[in-house]
Amino acid sequence: MYEKHVLICAGTGCISSGANDIRDVLAGELKNRGMEDKVRIIMSGCHGFCEKGPIFIVYPEDIFYCEVKPEDVPELVEESLVKDNIVERLLYKDPVSGETVINHDKIMFYSKQKRLALRNCGVIDPENIDEYIIRGGYIGLKKALQLAPPEVVEEVKSSGLRGRGGAGFPAGLKWQFGLNSPGDKKYIVCNADEGDPGAFMDRSILEGDPHAVLEGMMIAGKAVNADEGYIYVRSEYPLAIKRLRTAISQAEEYGMLGENIMGLGFNFKIKIKEGAGAFVCGEETALLSSIEGRRGVPRHRPPFPAVEGLWGKPTIINNVEALANVPLIMREGAAEFASVGTEGSKGTKVFALTGKVNNTGLVEVPMGISIREVVFDIGGGIRYGKKFKAAQIGGPSGGCIPEEHLDLPIDFDSLTSAGAMMGSGGLVVVDEDTCMVDMARYFLNFTRKESCGQCIPCRLGTTQMYDILEDITEGKGRIEDIELLDELATAVKKGSMCGLGQTAPNPILTTLRYFRDEYEAHVIEKRCPALVCKALLQYTIDPEKCIGCQRCIKACPVNAITGEKKEPHVIDQDICTRCAACYEVCPKKVQAVQVLSEGLPESKELAVVREEGK
Repeated sequence: MYEKHVLICAGTGCISSGANDIRDVLAGELKNRGMEDKVRIIMSGCHGFCEKGPIFIVYPEDIFYCEVKPEDVPELVEESLVKDNIVERLLYKDPVSGETVINHDKIMFYSKQKRLALRNCGVIDPENIDEYIIRGGYIGLKKALQLAPPEVVEEVKSSGLRGRGGAGFPAGLKWQFGLNSPGDKKYIVCNADEGDPGAFMDRSILEGDPHAVLEGMMIAGKAVNADEGYIYVRSEYPLAIKRLRTAISQAEEYGMLGENIMGLGFNFKIKIKEGAGAFVCGEETALLSSIEGRRGVPRHRPPFPAVEGLWGKPTIINNVEALANVPLIMREGAAEFASVGTEGSKGTKVFALTGKVNNTGLVEVPMGISIREVVFDIGGGIRYGKKFKAAQIGGPSGGCIPEEHLDLPIDFDSLTSAGAMMGSGGLVVVDEDTCMVDMARYFLNFTRKESCGQCIPCRLGTTQMYDILEDITEGKGRIEDIELLDELATAVKKGSMCGLGQTAPNPILTTLRYFRDEYEAHVIEKRCPALVCKALLQYTIDPEKCIGCQRCIKACPVNAITGEKKEPHVIDQDICTRCAACYEVCPKKVQAVQVLSEGLPESKELAVVREEGK
């Protein structure tokens, strides 16, 4: 029997930071000391705290070590595993208080989380089916197989589970449609085509708890009388695909997947379909076309996939996170799941928390928690003491929520009313140094490039909006462009055929709604308040502060700076490309190079615009 267990995070993030090397060094150290039978090494899935990886946890003491390097391992073995001491320099240090924390559940990043979909991630070895079973795996499936399909559907409906990949359609209602659709052949499809920039929620579940997804798919199959399923996963997720294949093989070997599952007369097989990385294939009908071997473009609806989907057969499509919750619902009961969250949004939601916060990573929070709690409690506040400006929620198709709505509860209805959306779970925090016009341009550039081009509002509308935003950020905008943007965004939202085009204008609509003054400053004053838009910036050198060190002269790629040693330097504005190289190399103690935004104080035209409320 092992005296200690060491969990090493083996999610993609930690592996890229050297987790496998840490494992190898640890195994070698244990072997050299004759401790292989005393300490067990577990390569787990993602712990969520990706920026602090590789993560190395010693049990049963629950000592949380972070940012561990292979060269740290001998010391950890000697002190933590042999002498039962704590290596303080590798403990987590709170960015606000500066205090070190020993146990992971005492770290603010974890303290307000509630892990349901991520219940096994970072806890078990995802490539060991026995560990999944010990944690209650496949009990939910067994319960489902002993019920009639309508009873399974009713349990999921009672739980209040809604889709976690976009608009939040009730999962049980979708299953009801699939059950009621006639046909002797039906399919279950897992949408694992996670295409949002910076999103890794589904990837982490697939890497850390693949059996939960398989079990969820089989329960869905029982509910609608389907006997075959597909997992549509992007090929950029090689580790997730590897662990899925391992999980499928193990489940088949244990009689949990295949023919006559658990001896209860239910048959189900699962295949993996690797996608090529097209963002539009996250839309369910485009995804189905891709599985069928055709170009991944959306179809007109109705008929909906639950009635006529894969190869014309009734098909239920749920995303990874929704399916991972299903085994828990069946095992613990609908009421238990429904006890978490709000009236209209039950359970939890997994977010990829990124941006200008102290703690970034994967978090799972109960529905109804406020944006403030996520940003300032779990996220540890804004980096470098900067001021919070907005949270972009819902990925590139989401909306920007400003400071005045920090206490907005995170649930489907509240976010929709604020102009944002839950989406798949991207949450990007920005600070006072972010230009909201540039941010809208950035996200729109992504969605316009990912448009399949099938419908005119999306194909032409997103490009036209992007061109207007480009003009505004380059100082070429006109006051009428702001109204035109608003009209175009509304038209694209209403006229596009699929969810990509219908949600692409959200960043524009919400930044116009909450940050209209920034658009006006760009258009009328030709000024970027956040000092981001290069065309509206000017780099100058304060002659009273300049010490003539010539660092800026050496760094300038276009020779726009002149000046003798120990004499004030000058930047030729006609040559300057605004690359910021001079600003970066200028000694911080003097910071003689300054960045200013062009333009004048508020003009009469702007004052009139604001007075009229335009």
